[in-house]
Parts: sequence; C-alpha cells; structure tokens
Amino acid sequence: MRRFQSAAEREAEGRARGYSGVLEADLYRSEAKLEALHSQNYKSGPDGQILPEDPDEIPADKEEGLSRWKYQMTMRFLNGEDNDFPYSEVDGNEEWDVIENREAEDRWFEDEEPQWVGKDGGPQGETGIQDF
Repeated sequence: MRRFQSAAEREAEGRARGYSGVLEADLYRSEAKLEALHSQNYKSGPDGQILPEDPDEIPADKEEGLSRWKYQMTMRFLNGEDNDFPYSEVDGNEEWDVIENREAEDRWFEDEEPQWVGKDGGPQGETGIQDF
C-alpha cells in the first residue's frame, strides 16, 4: 500500500507509529521480500522492489490496492489463518449459536405474512366454524 503513498504520507505515517512501528514495518517488509524471492513468482522492479510476474496482479491505483488487501485479509481471517484471533474461543462458545438462531428466527417471523384460512377470509376451524 505504501506504493500509492506520497513521500510526505509515508513520512507522516512513520512518525505517527514511532520507532517500534518503523521496526515492525521493516520486519514485515523484509519477511515479505524473502517469501517472494523463495516462491519464484516475483521479479525485481526497476527500483529494486519485488513485483509479481503477472502484470494483472499489480493494482492500478490506491483504491484497488486497498480493496485487494481487504479481500485478502478477510479471506485469511475466514480461513482461520489469523494467528492473533482466538478462533477456538469463538467456535466453542455456545452463546454465539443462541444469538445466531434467535436472529434467524426473528428474520423468519418478520418475513411471514399473516393470513386467514377460510373461504371468506375470516377465521375458521376444521368444522367450518370457528372453534373456541
């Protein structure tokens, strides 16, 4: 995403994160470069950056890059690959199932249309007259 930032935006972001943020970003960037080099699916760009071999994989602008990043992070989370999220606590918690079932039931009742059974639209029982 830094590819689409101006030098001033990158500098401001770095200052906002402080020294530990800069170190963390450098670590992630280094790991990504090593992974890309080992996967052999990337080539070096003119400024030394690592680019995908397929030009279609390079986002055209900042919005497309952000959209792709959000999609990748969403899929990573849904596939259970986010090491910082306690999946077992959520999966094993029965409270979430109760909430989900209640919401599904509420949606079903909201979608139902009330209707009367009978010829004239009035309430009738099995005998043809309303049974009380």
